[in-house]
Amino acid sequence: MNIKTIIIDDEPLAVSLLEKYVSETPNFELLSTFLNPIEAIEFIQNNDVDLVFLDIQMPELSGINFMKIVGDKVKYILTTAYSEFALEGYEHNVIDYLLKPITISRFQKGIEKAKERFASVQESEKNYFFIKSSGQQHKILFDDILYIESIKDYVNIKTQNQEYIVLDTLKSMEEKLPDSLFCRVHKSYILNLNHIKSVDSKSVLLISDTEIPIGESFKINFLKKLK
Repeated sequence: MNIKTIIIDDEPLAVSLLEKYVSETPNFELLSTFLNPIEAIEFIQNNDVDLVFLDIQMPELSGINFMKIVGDKVKYILTTAYSEFALEGYEHNVIDYLLKPITISRFQKGIEKAKERFASVQESEKNYFFIKSSGQQHKILFDDILYIESIKDYVNIKTQNQEYIVLDTLKSMEEKLPDSLFCRVHKSYILNLNHIKSVDSKSVLLISDTEIPIGESFKINFLKKLK
C-alpha cells in the first residue's frame, strides 16, 4: 500500500516539518507541497492524491472551505494551532487532527490511523475471496460466481467453469459478498446480478440457463436492486 500525499500550509516552517516527517515514513509518497491552497485544488483535480495534510487557518482559503470544494475525493489530516476547529473539521472526510506544534510521536499516531483507514478501504475493494473445498484453498473471483445454493449444512458455489461444495451457511456467505453485486433471492439461493438473463414474477433465468426461484420474502429487495 503506497499512500500518495500532499501538504498544504501557508507557513513554510510548518510545511518543512511535515515534509521531513512524511519523507521518513515508509509507504507514504509525498507528491508535492503547497503554500497556496488554491493551487492545490488544481493539482488534486489532475493527479491521484490519497491524503492531504491540511492547515485549517490560511488567508487565501480556509481548510474547512477547501474540504467543501474538494469533497471526499481525498482524505484529510488537519493541522492547526487552534483546537476549537477540531469539531467542525470532523464533519468532513477527516482521519485525524494534529495540533501545532506537531511532535513526531503525535504525527505517527495520525499516520497509524491513516494506514488503518486506507487498509480498510483496500480490503473492501477486493474482488475475490478464498474458500476451502476438497482439502484445498481456492481463490474465487466475485465476477465468476453465477449463484450460491444452500444444501443442508453446505453451500454449493457455482462459477462459470466449476462448482465448489463448502461447509458453510448461506448467511455467512452473504456477509462475505459485495452487496452491490449479489442478492439473496430465496432462502436457498444467492445470485450474481451481472449474470441475469431474464426475470419474471416467480424466477430468474441466468445466462447459464439456470432457473432460480424467487422467494416472496426476498422479492421486494431484489426488485429494488434491479432498478
